[in-house]
Parts: sequence; structure tokens; C-alpha cells
Amino acid sequence: MHLRPLIPALLLAALPALAQTPAPAPPSMSAEAFDAYTKGKTLFYGSGGTAYGVERYLDGRRVIWSFLDGNCKNGIWYEEAGQICFLYEDRLDPQCWTFSHGASGLIARFEDDPQATELYEAEDIGEQMLCYGPEVGV
Repeated sequence: MHLRPLIPALLLAALPALAQTPAPAPPSMSAEAFDAYTKGKTLFYGSGGTAYGVERYLDGRRVIWSFLDGNCKNGIWYEEAGQICFLYEDRLDPQCWTFSHGASGLIARFEDDPQATELYEAEDIGEQMLCYGPEVGV
């Protein structure tokens, strides 16, 4: 039995499986790298090809978040166990994410879970971050 003709056939058969193997995730950013990248910026995020939200990064690890509905929430962020965690004024439970650099900006993965929400820094979408004042009763 000659193995030489069999080896190229086996390699060709394995190529589709290799092409489907996901690329390894880029390394997560440290708190210092995240702060250096985000401080003073307003970043828009998308998920699944649609707009998801916007966050303004201020001095002192303070943030303002909106789901693009004009309802803005003040918060802070901190690093814990290799994740960047956010606490907002309307929630007592932290929202923790890992951030890494992708080809066109940040990639955020909720709780570092590959099956959970993944957000991508959107390119400039030509919108401002709008924050409306508090709702006023009649």
C-alpha cells in the first residue's frame, strides 16, 4: 500500500474543518490599557450588525452609558479578576466584560463567556451621544 497518494487526499479532506476552527481570541486588555484607550472618548458599540449603545469615558474611571434612547446612566468602572466591571446608578450588580483589540476597535465579551453577548466598537456612525434630562411629571 502506498501512502503518498493518500496523504494529500487526507490533507484536502481536513481543510474544511481547519477553516471552520475559530481564530483564538486576542488577549484581554488590562485596566491600564483599557483606561489609556478609552479615557476622554465616546464609543459607540454594535452587536450582530445593529447599534447597541454608547458610552462616554471620563476621568477617574467614570462613565455615562446609553442604549441610544437618550436615557443616560452614570457609572464607574474597575478591574476585577481580569475583567472590566461597570456599576451604574440604577443597578447594584456589576456588569463585567473582557475587552480586547480587534481589527477595527474594541471587542467586549460579557463575563468572558464565548456564548454571551459580544459587542464591537462601531466606526463613526455620525451621531452624538444624547442625554435627555430627567423625566418631569405634569
